[in-house]
Amino acid sequence: MPRKIEFHFKKPEDSPGYLLGQLTMLWQRKQKRVLDPLDLTHTQFVLLCALAWLSRENDKVTQVDIANQGNADRMMVSKVLRTLEEKKFITRHEHPTDTRAKTIKLTRDGERVLQKAIICVETVDLDFFNKLGTDLTTFNSTMAALIEQNNKEI
Repeated sequence: MPRKIEFHFKKPEDSPGYLLGQLTMLWQRKQKRVLDPLDLTHTQFVLLCALAWLSRENDKVTQVDIANQGNADRMMVSKVLRTLEEKKFITRHEHPTDTRAKTIKLTRDGERVLQKAIICVETVDLDFFNKLGTDLTTFNSTMAALIEQNNKEI
């Protein structure tokens, strides 16, 4: 007879990790539903947003800058940027001072699709997290604190 497995939590719904996983999967499905018609994955959307955000302050945004902004793996960022370039959403050019780097820029098509995507994603977010009401700010602060705390440990 198998031994009884012991759990800290009495049921899955008591586990914050379980709940976070379930919530994340639901949120991702809703994001995918609005991004698919724009021919974007969520990762592509996040990297385009990072590029747009960084471009506000700097006209020589690099792949490394985008990876750092999105807390993403550099190799994955490289592959995704290549796909975005094939879709004509970005261009890559030689960096004026760093021969190892390329500067990344949004194209007009990239700007258009990103603006549509931002509207769709933000609408989904507002609807998805609507239940939190005025607690949304506290929820966001708590998530940011958890990210900061756990990034230190990695």
